[in-house]
Parts: sequence; C-alpha cells; structure tokens
Amino acid sequence: MIGLKGCLNVIDNSGALLVECVNVLKQKVNNGWGSVGDEIVCVVKQARPISEATQASATAVKVRRGDVRRAVIVRTKKPVRRPDGRFVRFDDNAAVLLNNKREMLGTRIGGVVSADLRMKGWTKIVSLAPKVV
Repeated sequence: MIGLKGCLNVIDNSGALLVECVNVLKQKVNNGWGSVGDEIVCVVKQARPISEATQASATAVKVRRGDVRRAVIVRTKKPVRRPDGRFVRFDDNAAVLLNNKREMLGTRIGGVVSADLRMKGWTKIVSLAPKVV
C-alpha cells in the first residue's frame, strides 16, 4: 500500500534510484492507497550522477533529481492476497518509471516483480523482468 510521501526504489535503468509518491492515479475506491500494478505520480529524490562523457552519448540518463514522473508499482512490503488464498509480500517497495504515454522510460528491469502485473495489463514489464513471483 503506497500513499502520499511513500518512498520506492526504482528498478529500471532510467537513471533514478529513489522516488517519492505524490499522487495515486486510479479510481477512489481505496482512499488514495496504491498497490501492485497501480500508476502513481512521483518525484525523483535520488538519481545516478551524470558525467560529461555520458551526457553527450545516446545512452544519457533520462531523469534528474526533482523531476516529476509517472511510475507503476511493481513490489510492495504490504502482503497482497492472491485468488488462491496465498499472500505475497516483498522486502521493499519498488516502481518502474513511465512516460506520459504509459510506456517504460528504461529499457531493462533489474529485479523481481509481482505476477499481479500481468492481470493489470503491464505485460511489457513482466516480459522484461528477470524473475516474476
């Protein structure tokens, strides 16, 4: 359950390391709390440093500290109940950054993601992830 001011790790190669949630974009059925597969608006709190050599290259860092971006939640510490009765929880809260067209900002994902993303329509993230739990 991610709400206002909740911090999440970024597990793609967009350049951000840590983001803070400022809004949960969905119907107001859960009183502003976001779970796995929900889209959020976040602020980049920590990003990878940009060197002079990488600034001119094609693989330049796509985000900077203070940027406001959209993201999708891929892992939560709060246990999520599956239809078969199992509960799944992770060690941290994590997200993947998106652009305004709901496409991934990065090209790789470095970490485990929840299988619930497939049911919510985020198949691109599931297919790029090294492991799905």
